[in-house]
Amino acid sequence: MIPSRPVASVSLDLDDLWTYLRTRGDPSWKERPSYLPLFVPQMLEVLQQLGHRITFFVVGFDATRESNVPHLRALTDHGHEIGSHSFHHETWLQLLPPDRLEEEIVNAERAIQAATGQKPVGFRGPGFTWSPRLLEVLARHQYVYDASTLPTFIGPLARLYLIGSARLSAEERAQRGSLFGAFSDGFRPNTPYRWQLAEGRSLLEIPVTTMPVTRLPFHMSYLLYLSGFSPSLMRAYLRTAIATCKLFRVEPSFLLHPLDLLGGDHAPQLSFFPGMNLTTERKRRLFVEVFEMLGSEFDLITMGAHASRLSAGELAQRAPMLAA
Repeated sequence: MIPSRPVASVSLDLDDLWTYLRTRGDPSWKERPSYLPLFVPQMLEVLQQLGHRITFFVVGFDATRESNVPHLRALTDHGHEIGSHSFHHETWLQLLPPDRLEEEIVNAERAIQAATGQKPVGFRGPGFTWSPRLLEVLARHQYVYDASTLPTFIGPLARLYLIGSARLSAEERAQRGSLFGAFSDGFRPNTPYRWQLAEGRSLLEIPVTTMPVTRLPFHMSYLLYLSGFSPSLMRAYLRTAIATCKLFRVEPSFLLHPLDLLGGDHAPQLSFFPGMNLTTERKRRLFVEVFEMLGSEFDLITMGAHASRLSAGELAQRAPMLAA
């Protein structure tokens, strides 16, 4: 019998234009500008061309906007999985009091299910923010997995890059103090595990995979940033990441964002974001190339399918980690 190939789960955080502006402290976010009607059809077209289904983590507020509903419903109509990305996309979830945190999860779940017809069973915190209290809420509401951790050492550098030039008050900077994680997150597991929670509950954690040993990220936004220096550098870097994952038997969780497909020509307000000097056409070519490289070594699946494989396999027998 021919052994099955390793898998890689693929997910996309469906951050809208207003969420980036809010994180950076731009007051124009309150007008809730959106590129979802432009982005979603383009993304679905590319994924259909490639023949892959992925997981979309949807922001609950966006699911309440009537203009977005046809586009969000199209995601499930095309067979993609839907996860929750919180309701308000506040990158300081760890600071919310218990009642507010509960509302974030419950309201997002209701709005997303109403818009897409699919109840989310997976969650990712905006800006990779999480807390033990959040994990408890997810477990109580029968979520199957969390995907909020990013085990890298360079989170503080990414945070400095994104908000260093922003006009934020001292309070706003303190709110964003956990954005992209701490240096110590580089020591967290790079492979899936279970959190040990109260009352005997547990919750599967599927981290966004970083390169084994170095813990450098290789999600799509980072690859596009490298392509700005040299496309050959980007390819060599991704080949190295794939090779080390296979060497250490890591089945990766690969992360996407809308700005991995939308260039500066379609989102000029986000010129501060890495890679926005590339056009949409250029990003699309690189996007397809990266997917083909990943697909040549891994079977690309949704995060829900990845979670099912993990729960049915050896992971279910491993000792869980304390949520602390």
